[in-house]
Amino acid sequence: MSAARVLTWEVFASRGVETAWIQVRDGLLRARGRAVGVAPEPYWVTYDLETADGFVTRRLRVTVDSADGSRTLDLRHDGAGAWTADGERLPVVDGALDCDLARCPLTNTMPVLRHGLHRGPGEVEFLMAWVSVPDLTVHPSRQTYTHLRPGRVGFASGDVRSDLRVDGEGFVVDYPSLARRLAAAQGRSFGSARP
Repeated sequence: MSAARVLTWEVFASRGVETAWIQVRDGLLRARGRAVGVAPEPYWVTYDLETADGFVTRRLRVTVDSADGSRTLDLRHDGAGAWTADGERLPVVDGALDCDLARCPLTNTMPVLRHGLHRGPGEVEFLMAWVSVPDLTVHPSRQTYTHLRPGRVGFASGDVRSDLRVDGEGFVVDYPSLARRLAAAQGRSFGSARP
């Protein structure tokens, strides 16, 4: 795998922040992320995401800590269209290729990369295995991604419509009403002073 990219977003939808450590190489994506939010209630999220070839989700492991305690989800895709949640079959999302973790801008990346929608023409409708946070229930979600111009991808799901700004590698920079990427500090470490 290549060296990890580290991306951080301010997440408006949760009134929080998320950081993901990401590796992309040869049609595979691996990521681990941490997020904190206060809407709809205060919570912490920890996740690990693995894809197979073509950026197809293989596994998403999520832990949420809230006032109700800790809950976990182990969501797996068998590569042939079938899903399980904590080892139990999940036929309601059979045929989906991607997971979509609520309020997580990283999980918009896989369908964009698979179809090159950040670079060239296309419109594709997907069935997603959408994971609600903080309860970690899994629901089917129909979503459409449309190339608008380089670096711009239209997103639609139900009544939700948004134009996503993405970078040259397909990662969300700005998702109006959901999240905006924060710039990384360059050449500074904790405790360093700059005149």
